[in-house]
Amino acid sequence: MKRLLTVQDISCLGKCSLTIALPVISALGVETVILPTAVLSTHTMFKNFTCKDLSDQIKPITEHWRNEGVAFDAIYTGYLGTAEEIDEMKEVFKTFGNKDNFIFVDPVMADNGRLYPAFDLAYAKKNAELCAAADIIVPNITEAAFLTGSEYKEEYGEDYIKDLLKKLSGICPGICVLTGVSLSEGMTGLMGYDGKTKEYYTYQNRRINASYHGTGDLFSSVFVGSMLKGKDWREAAKTAADYTAHTIEVTLKNPKKPWYGVDFEATLPELIKS
Repeated sequence: MKRLLTVQDISCLGKCSLTIALPVISALGVETVILPTAVLSTHTMFKNFTCKDLSDQIKPITEHWRNEGVAFDAIYTGYLGTAEEIDEMKEVFKTFGNKDNFIFVDPVMADNGRLYPAFDLAYAKKNAELCAAADIIVPNITEAAFLTGSEYKEEYGEDYIKDLLKKLSGICPGICVLTGVSLSEGMTGLMGYDGKTKEYYTYQNRRINASYHGTGDLFSSVFVGSMLKGKDWREAAKTAADYTAHTIEVTLKNPKKPWYGVDFEATLPELIKS
């Protein structure tokens, strides 16, 4: 059985980060080892949430693993709250990364043209350092603009997306996948670029008029889990895009649909069968 390490925060209530990554990747048949960077009472879409930083536990936990001879087939990072945590992850990559595994980075920090409130431009530059140590990165368009120092555009064409991908490839020479890419009316999806083969890959599906917290985490978790089950990155990206869209549609049919996340629990059996 393949073993993956994922490093993210964990919310006791709310579907995002580790509360998505752990069940979804495990359901795909991959042993999922977690390294929580913080524990929150709820995710940040709730008011008055509590948060306990756990960054001081990263080094002793990973040192214990190293002493035990623990190895991983992939390392997957999501939301990292501070520049110091990024430095910690770079050390984790050095300790556990090797030629036989891969590093998957979702550089969570921005959306809709803006950085999240906790972050600034210095953090964005630091996140670029993390992406430089990765084999696969999956930023959205806003994150890609901040990572590359490019202009963010609400309206764009294929040339703009390809230019962003080329610039991202200058940071991460492996595989760069841009999410939230809409190349025609009523459609959305992704475009990827393989820095080794110089080939692009585009996949689009129907845009759903709904937005839920944690869908990016769902996409990334299915993506990395599918790769560990043997799928090529293109096939894994398509699987992740289709599953995320399907799960949103299923959640919309729920008469008590939760505003704080998607009903991925209801669609996991279909994911497992796929």
